[in-house]
Amino acid sequence: MKVLNLYSGIGGNRKNWGDTHDITAVENNESIAKIYQDFFPKDKMIITDAHQYLLEHFAEYDFIWSSPPCPTHSRMNNLNYIKTEQGQKPKYPDMRLYKEIILLRHWFRGKYCVENVISYYEPLIPPIQSNNHYFWTNFYIRSWKKTKRFIKEHLCDMELPPELKNLKISNKEQIINNMVLPELGLHILNESQRNLYPELFDKMGDQK
Repeated sequence: MKVLNLYSGIGGNRKNWGDTHDITAVENNESIAKIYQDFFPKDKMIITDAHQYLLEHFAEYDFIWSSPPCPTHSRMNNLNYIKTEQGQKPKYPDMRLYKEIILLRHWFRGKYCVENVISYYEPLIPPIQSNNHYFWTNFYIRSWKKTKRFIKEHLCDMELPPELKNLKISNKEQIINNMVLPELGLHILNESQRNLYPELFDKMGDQK
């Protein structure tokens, strides 16, 4: 299966996907892309704008995962008291999120998952909500109790896997905070396949 992993970061969502798929990752930060490539040397890494790459290449893939930038949608970054105390001015929400959902919903023939945080406003396109995530997909995702991102209270070194604990990068906390749990990434990939090949999964039985 040809998989496109957009805004890949260092690959939290991709970690448990294994090496049986033909995976292309897109990341515009060279230093972050280098870490991803060290973790997943068999993946094809493209250093470019993920939003534009999606528009030009979506038809080439069977499964697409996209995690567009979330800060302008986040409830934490848009609390009124934070704006007042820090003198922040409002920002437009980054509408790449909805542009990608609309593109995939109407033009893409494969399976897709667009992931983001729960927004401070009512979503313009209804998502699936699970804990502190929104998901927009064209397949059913069964609930999973651990659906969350790495969060700041989990950043003490004793709680991180070695590959993250030993990262040598200046914005390590932000990068880890933006990661999707690897178990969640695998769960969603499996759910997309369950919808593609339900008879295969019926024979295998419910392993969740």
